[in-house]
Amino acid sequence: MARGAVDSVCLTARDMNSRSNYRTVWISDVHLGTKDCEAEKLLAFLSRVECQHLYLVGDIIDVWALRRKWYWPRSHNHVVRKIIKQDLRGTKVTFVPGNHDEIFRDYDGTQFGGVTIQNEVIHETADGKRILIVHGDEFDAVVRNAKLITALGDWLYYVLLWVNRVFNWVRRKFGMPYWSLAAYIKGKVKRAVQFVSDFEAAVVKSAQEKEVDAVLCGHIHAAEIREMEGLTYLNTGDWVESCTAIVEHHDGRLELLDLKHLEWEPVPPFREQEDRRRPAASLRR
Repeated sequence: MARGAVDSVCLTARDMNSRSNYRTVWISDVHLGTKDCEAEKLLAFLSRVECQHLYLVGDIIDVWALRRKWYWPRSHNHVVRKIIKQDLRGTKVTFVPGNHDEIFRDYDGTQFGGVTIQNEVIHETADGKRILIVHGDEFDAVVRNAKLITALGDWLYYVLLWVNRVFNWVRRKFGMPYWSLAAYIKGKVKRAVQFVSDFEAAVVKSAQEKEVDAVLCGHIHAAEIREMEGLTYLNTGDWVESCTAIVEHHDGRLELLDLKHLEWEPVPPFREQEDRRRPAASLRR
């Protein structure tokens, strides 16, 4: 594939109830430790995917939220264990910490339980493209320079997600499908739109200086694959609202998967003795 080209740039809703095999899978912004984390959907996805390399692109564990109030249900523990067990299946797992789990950045180059921690990494695709992988908060001027504003914005975001949960609870009572109030508000706020644009431009500029073919990040919870300034910009989205992942096929093609509204069959229970009688719950619309 030529520099700056991408075979697939559209979101796809595919049936993942059968196993899928990819060369590489990227996920980010899971935010384990929060009530809005879609842990069971992520567990269902990971249980149905086989890959050579799994990248965790930051904010997998929300340490900020856990410091405010401890929240760690069994499903979140299952996700961590599922990720660790990937190594036993021959999958190489790389964790690129984000700002919400930045405490792991001190362990750059270290391996824990089959998971390698790297603050920044370059991935080479099957067709020879070089992709710079970073979480992305280093390109967020607010996160870098205004810790108090960042903390306030983070709190307001989780308040908005709480309102979103109540709003969709009411919609379900009337038989209406899920609709993201949080995403709608973010999309309508002009300054938020400008922030995303500035963020993307900063990420792409940094990637150009490193002479790579593409750059992949998370952080802003806005999944996308598109061409910018002669290279490919990829954002993995999140597992709080959008439930998206980016995958590389065995021929090097890149694709963005939109998994939010898929119906899943139940996930088989873990083999460990303590979990044999507690299979993961079914995931429905």
